[in-house]
Amino acid sequence: MNTINKLNLQDESTVNELWSLQHKAYRLEAELIGFREIPPLMETREMLSSSKEGFYGCFDKDEELMGAVAVEEESPGKLTITRMMVGPDFFRRGIASHLLEYVFGHFAGMEQFIVSTGKKNTPAVSLYSKHGFLPTGVEEVAPGVELIEFHRSGSL
Repeated sequence: MNTINKLNLQDESTVNELWSLQHKAYRLEAELIGFREIPPLMETREMLSSSKEGFYGCFDKDEELMGAVAVEEESPGKLTITRMMVGPDFFRRGIASHLLEYVFGHFAGMEQFIVSTGKKNTPAVSLYSKHGFLPTGVEEVAPGVELIEFHRSGSL
């Protein structure tokens, strides 16, 4: 059984492991959407360790970090999933779904969950749709690169 724990961004080895996972995962998204300047790819370890987001990691029985999710409460009752990443070696194992279900349970009192992803990132679009998120808008963030925002009611 996979376990999910809050990540301590003051621990150097945790930050190194998370940074490595983030770069592997977001490099693949960058290829999918045709945009290499995704903010997490520009981030240094120091920037990551000073993030205000709450990070939760999914670990296998050998305590290897398979995936992580980051969240931030931007206004009362609204929780934004700011990052979702799964290591390429762990694709198609339900890690992202497990992380989403954890967030929904851990933050059960939220009125609304918000997430954005590249419109061309079909696996992520499918994942969020499968978990009750509905598209609310599309924004062009660079020439030919569109982000789609999704909202999900906290009462699902």
